[in-house]
Amino acid sequence: MTSDKTLLVRAFWDDKAQVWVGSSDDVPGLATEADTVDALVKKLQTMIPELLDANGYVGADEVSFKLLSEINAVAYRPAAQ
Repeated sequence: MTSDKTLLVRAFWDDKAQVWVGSSDDVPGLATEADTVDALVKKLQTMIPELLDANGYVGADEVSFKLLSEINAVAYRPAAQ
């Protein structure tokens, strides 16, 4: 059985720590980091069910989540000639 609600997880690149940081208001206690987005997703696939169980979540066996990632970058224009 799957859940009808897709959980929202936000991720941002921490330039100082050089890691992706993920957290969610939908999953109390969720805060984790990883070197890559793929590694972050793998961690979330483990942590989200564990935290939902720890928080007494009653629902489907399968929980879907959406990862919204954000990174700030700079682009430089070539010098005017």
